[in-house]
Amino acid sequence: MFYLIGLGLVDPMDITVKGLEIVKRCSRVYLESYTSILGCHKEELETYYGRPLLLADRDLVEEKTDEILTGASEDDVALLIVGDPFGATTHIDLVLRARDKKIPYKVIHNASILTAVGCCGLELYKFGEIVTIPYWDETWKPESFYDKIKFNRLHNMHTLCLLDIKVVEPAGEPRVRGRRQIMRFMTVADAAQQLLSIVDRKNVLEHNTVLSDLSMCVGLARVGSETQRIVAKSLHDMASTDLGGPLHCLIIPSKELHPLETDYLQGYATFKLDSYNY
Repeated sequence: MFYLIGLGLVDPMDITVKGLEIVKRCSRVYLESYTSILGCHKEELETYYGRPLLLADRDLVEEKTDEILTGASEDDVALLIVGDPFGATTHIDLVLRARDKKIPYKVIHNASILTAVGCCGLELYKFGEIVTIPYWDETWKPESFYDKIKFNRLHNMHTLCLLDIKVVEPAGEPRVRGRRQIMRFMTVADAAQQLLSIVDRKNVLEHNTVLSDLSMCVGLARVGSETQRIVAKSLHDMASTDLGGPLHCLIIPSKELHPLETDYLQGYATFKLDSYNY
């Protein structure tokens, strides 16, 4: 049996009881290590689970799937995934590959940032399409995510913005699976700065009224952990906000909030929400 097991959001204890029992009996257990991260190290997971874990990088999960699935028809093999297994299309592709090979599979679900963002008080059923904000560089500055934010705002929906994670290979060294990699995490300030540069340009060229530097946004960090942070500020102020270590995400709320959303979110705001221009 091939298992895709969600680990939840933060630490070793977030795994479900069902998931932990499966992990303990599998012949091989892989830890997917690139679509997201837990707030702990691999060694902490191994200690809590009482077994070794094999790191599964992008190359292994996307290009060498057969290596993971080998033997899963006869033995139990698991892939551990931060959050919920279906939080990324990569893992849906794994299921399709298992189906093609006639390998039986099961999915063990867990908490995901896609639902945990409700901790800020914004209603989940009012969220529109999720976007990912990528890091820009000197030659690549995509803006397609802004069009989705605009669509959601025009239809009075919230937008959850997932923020980029960069994996940097050691300079001058060949890729070695399992090598500890340097990682860079986009912060809410990084994301707000990139959004502001788009908004400023569109305000000049298109007389944009969908989003401005005074529009409210919500920054979240380390959701589900003991050090969780939530702040509600203007986009301008968010661009200079430090919420500490990873992981961060950003929410662009709808222009109209339900009174319950306003009351709950007020506890994280730096201004009076009922008199603010969203």
